[in-house]
Amino acid sequence: MGALPVSVVIVSRGRPGALSLCLTGVAQLDYPAYEVIVVACPEGVATVAARPDADRIKRVAFDEPNISAARNLGIAEAAGEVIAFLDDDAVPEPTWLAHLCAPFADPQVTAAGGYVRGRNGIEYQWRAQGVTARAQERDLPIEGTEPRILHGRPGVAIKLQGTNMAHRRSVLAEMGGFDPAFRFFLDETDLDMRHAAAGHAVAVVPLAEVHHGYAESPRRAADRSPRDLTEIGASLAVFLAKHCPEAERRMAWLALRDAQRHRLLRSLQRGPLGPDDVVRLMRSLDRGWTEGLARPFGNLPPIPEARLPFLAYPGRAGAPRRVLSGRVWNRAAMRRDAARYAADGEIVSAYRFSHTALFHTLRFHADGYWEQIGGLWGRSERVGPVIQLHSFEDRLRSEDARVAPVRDNKDQI
Repeated sequence: MGALPVSVVIVSRGRPGALSLCLTGVAQLDYPAYEVIVVACPEGVATVAARPDADRIKRVAFDEPNISAARNLGIAEAAGEVIAFLDDDAVPEPTWLAHLCAPFADPQVTAAGGYVRGRNGIEYQWRAQGVTARAQERDLPIEGTEPRILHGRPGVAIKLQGTNMAHRRSVLAEMGGFDPAFRFFLDETDLDMRHAAAGHAVAVVPLAEVHHGYAESPRRAADRSPRDLTEIGASLAVFLAKHCPEAERRMAWLALRDAQRHRLLRSLQRGPLGPDDVVRLMRSLDRGWTEGLARPFGNLPPIPEARLPFLAYPGRAGAPRRVLSGRVWNRAAMRRDAARYAADGEIVSAYRFSHTALFHTLRFHADGYWEQIGGLWGRSERVGPVIQLHSFEDRLRSEDARVAPVRDNKDQI
């Protein structure tokens, strides 16, 4: 059986720089059959139009602050058997689609989700989680890297993250896609609950990894501190009205409200927010809750088949891998080489170690290569001794081995 054709849907609004980096990463996916659909504001559409691969990307103009409605427009244009969703401030590892979509070979699987690395490129933001009808999340005890096929049940779902999930198109379209009552926040969680209520099988795929940057937006600052909680409050009201038993809703809301308050207080302690900000933001949360109580939801008609045929994106199926390494004084030359090899169609990993114990960071560079920097004796994963004694060669091997399962850097050192 060949690879299932996959439509990658990216929604973007007001973040053309992040979208550009995301698309550079998507262009390096090692998967033989995918198309790319961007649903974006005018800035985002212009960013796509200016790219050399613009004729291989489906574009949908949409400039409203409603991620569910935007995703539904992407579904309507998707001609793949599977639809994968990626945020505009995320970059996938090259093997993301290959891992994420493999479980769909089992016809019972209707959705799948992977793991998400945080801003330093090494620590996880999200792994495997479940969620209840009270919007309470819990970690799932999944060991190892093999995909796991799980079933939720009414009131308890397998939680997928909107920046790293895939759904079988036929099932998603029949369900009516995402509920536009969720303009932002809990939009994918509502869909998770609907999958669980229908008894659908969901795969958790640890090796399907993306890196999520938490880019600045009207709702949050670059330091991740919130700017407005109105839509969070509204989404909580809609979610509880749809999924939580009526007798439990008030207590659930108070618990969720208290959790948001504690989040703001942590930001207050850290410095980005002042006491007046906390008061203002809690008022916006309460205002959103009141608005959400009056917001209509549900009544989702099926989404029809795509108007246009599958638009295959060339990608980098079977692309050669290259690993570069060097010290601080090699930085400029190594970056030039990395950009050149990436432009030639290779998937490039560059490692630069200083003679320090600095923690490591990993990022995808705008020139199309992965770059990890840090101290030769410093931590990459934030566990174990603060100072770790290594030779340069041993450190290079251990760090490349750490990413090899998701970057497929076999036998490159």
